[in-house]
Amino acid sequence: MSELAPYAAREDNSRGRRIAEDAPSERSQFQRDRDRIVHSTAFRRLEYKTQVFVNHEGDLFRTRLTHSIEVAQIARSIARALNVNEDLAEAVSLSHDLGHTPFGHAGQDALNECMREFGGFEHNLQSLRTVDVLEERYGDFDGLNLTFETREGILKHCSLTRARELGELGRRFIERTQPTLEAQICNLADEIAYNNHDVDDGLRSGLISLEQLGEVPIFARFRLEVANLYPQIAGRRLIHETVRRMINAQVVDLVAETRRRLADAAPRSIADVRAGPILVAYSDAMRAEQLALKQFLRDQLYRHYQVLRMTAKARRIIAELFDTFLNDPRLLPPQYQTMAGEDKPRAIADYIAGMTDRYAMREHRRLFAVGEI
Repeated sequence: MSELAPYAAREDNSRGRRIAEDAPSERSQFQRDRDRIVHSTAFRRLEYKTQVFVNHEGDLFRTRLTHSIEVAQIARSIARALNVNEDLAEAVSLSHDLGHTPFGHAGQDALNECMREFGGFEHNLQSLRTVDVLEERYGDFDGLNLTFETREGILKHCSLTRARELGELGRRFIERTQPTLEAQICNLADEIAYNNHDVDDGLRSGLISLEQLGEVPIFARFRLEVANLYPQIAGRRLIHETVRRMINAQVVDLVAETRRRLADAAPRSIADVRAGPILVAYSDAMRAEQLALKQFLRDQLYRHYQVLRMTAKARRIIAELFDTFLNDPRLLPPQYQTMAGEDKPRAIADYIAGMTDRYAMREHRRLFAVGEI
């Protein structure tokens, strides 16, 4: 790797860890973060947490784990092109969904509704709580004791009320400053990954069609390009060749636009990045195409009646689990019964958020189905 840009995140400008540790040997601080994330229990659970489709519905649909790996690949490519810290971009990418509930956004919405009177639930904050508190691996501290920069990147959104509770980590939401370029890259790498791969999964499921996608400008443009290059192409090869061109076009556009913004802003340090405007962005033309793609997916895939049936079941499972444990916390596993002594609703939210799709369904059967234990 060439020498990093002066405004990149580096060990010598890091704000460090909450609990001081000896420097790692043979790897950087951000590589240590990545390694701790990959070896965490929460990361392994992502294999069985859904993106759009419930995990048991098919082996080839993306999960939170495959999504996180895809985000990391895209983020590393962008970070390298922009000469900023690939290792930090990778660590943030791999950890950004650690706090996600089972059943995707339907599960998050349901758990947030359950927690409405108890401070709410937001998966970015839960991801931070997972790496700061809930992981139990080390003798010297709770959580993973990640660097400030990785933790900052995990926290994509935050209310002002919560920001005030987070101290230094929440200050940028109060002062309206920016995170590192690496964190900004991860935000858009996440968007690139899920938009394009939801197209792939939606086609694989049969819930959307090539004909419908013909109305989406970015898909139509690259499908025509593929058809002209390979007149006989069809099926999965056609879809893959189209989707990979879509991803490449978005990455290339983002790098070009970000370089333009960097040239205009001329940051000379990471402090300049934090004090300036958002620098990682698409061109106006690509942003319009992205919005059209997102609108299509929202209308045609996420609101498809079969997806809505699945999300309705998911909401009911989450709500019934929460209400049952709230009424009788003795039904919680012992670890969470102890936590419930301090904050019962939050302990229940921690337990449910940590569940995989199939574990949540199994736990629901244990509590409600006659003959299950």
